[in-house]
Amino acid sequence: MEDDGSGRKEEASNRKVDEEEEIKKQPASIGSEKTARGSTSSTDMSDESICSNSLSKPHKSNDVRWESIRVIRSRDGGALDLRHFRLLRKLGCGDIGSVYLSELCGTRCYFAMKVMDKASLESRKKLVRAQTEREILQSLDHPFLPTLYTHFETEKFSCLVMEFCSGGDLHTLRQKQPAKHFSELAVKFYGAEILLALEYLHMLGIIYRDLKPENVLVREDGHIMLSDFDLSLICTVSPTLVKFQPNNNHSDDNNGGSGIEPSSSSACIIQPSCDLPTTCFGPPRRRLLFRRSKNNKNEVGNQIRPLPELIAEPTEAKSMSFVGTHEYLAPEIIKGEGHGSSVDWWTFGIFMYELMFGKTPFKGSSNRATLFNVVGQPLRFPETPPVSIAGRDLIRALLVKEPQCRLGYKRGAGEIKQHPFFEGVNWALIRCANPPEIPKPVDVPDAATAAAHVPPPPHKSDKYLEFDFF
Repeated sequence: MEDDGSGRKEEASNRKVDEEEEIKKQPASIGSEKTARGSTSSTDMSDESICSNSLSKPHKSNDVRWESIRVIRSRDGGALDLRHFRLLRKLGCGDIGSVYLSELCGTRCYFAMKVMDKASLESRKKLVRAQTEREILQSLDHPFLPTLYTHFETEKFSCLVMEFCSGGDLHTLRQKQPAKHFSELAVKFYGAEILLALEYLHMLGIIYRDLKPENVLVREDGHIMLSDFDLSLICTVSPTLVKFQPNNNHSDDNNGGSGIEPSSSSACIIQPSCDLPTTCFGPPRRRLLFRRSKNNKNEVGNQIRPLPELIAEPTEAKSMSFVGTHEYLAPEIIKGEGHGSSVDWWTFGIFMYELMFGKTPFKGSSNRATLFNVVGQPLRFPETPPVSIAGRDLIRALLVKEPQCRLGYKRGAGEIKQHPFFEGVNWALIRCANPPEIPKPVDVPDAATAAAHVPPPPHKSDKYLEFDFF
């Protein structure tokens, strides 16, 4: 019987591998999270800085939430804190904190507030992970990634105020599908948006490392948002602009085991310029619309000049941490060989497989059996549901156990976007595409109902709310 995923949300903490401490004795050439981030005691970005930065974040510049925050701050003459928010209900909990639906009092603007117990983080040695997530959220400005509106601390808690997605997550949405899996067209849509989000993160030198449907939230308009960055790795990246030149000889290039025909062009590297855009939402490449003949085949080939491609893949990054979710762990993580950005393309392959078939490909009877299957078992596809040749080929190319042979290893998302499975995707205008499903409007509880969903203060003299953690 097919696993219907029941209880999976409750057992999320069991599926996620607890973060192991970075191996203390390792070669100097191998970076670690702590080294890449620098000192964790560095000065935090203030609430005022975050609010001012909203002006320089074009993807959310027209968000009414920014204006509401500015009005409240101007009225009260200071930064926001816990007293400015009304907690409505608990949305979920993770390894380092719980997330609450909250309202900025008097504005009817709703947020997702992640509340972390500082004493618990310290006792479990999770402070660095919380710091990493906050640093990453402060740096993001992308349509498919979360917006951090503000953050603050009380004596007991550290709070992140982020964008609220009313459509739940993709795991829950998949469970609601008739056969507990998405159509291939829907998988292409969600996969394309996730691919752009991962591309942007890699351009910033961020390796995500925890992709799974539970971490992909659905906005009210049906588009997605990647969340939960406490397992991410911050590293260095050197963007380069690659100009492809026509070449008559087809190179026998390794393409990750996919059925993609090798490119008939050679590449030369151009140093990046400040005048060149680095956004992954550039205009689509124009194609020559004329009929070729045998006589002018070579002449037409000489006329085609592919546009330069920006490659910003942190290929030199390497970590020895054992982090992630059992069913999504890449083989190189399990074997302790050290891993880099290619683990995100492995997890992307598992992610696409689960959306298409309703289950992950290597799940065993236990976590240990799952890890053995990831390392030692070949990839197999079920007979149903039917999936196109291109869909299977993409997954097969992503789930190559040797990271050096995996699709995306050399040129990152640029390789994957060119795969036939994504043919027809307008990458520049994907935000304007019609989503496969529009979530129902969320029911916001009133004050009386909200009081029953959040723990009350334990004592009137205590100025802080108490939160339950699991």
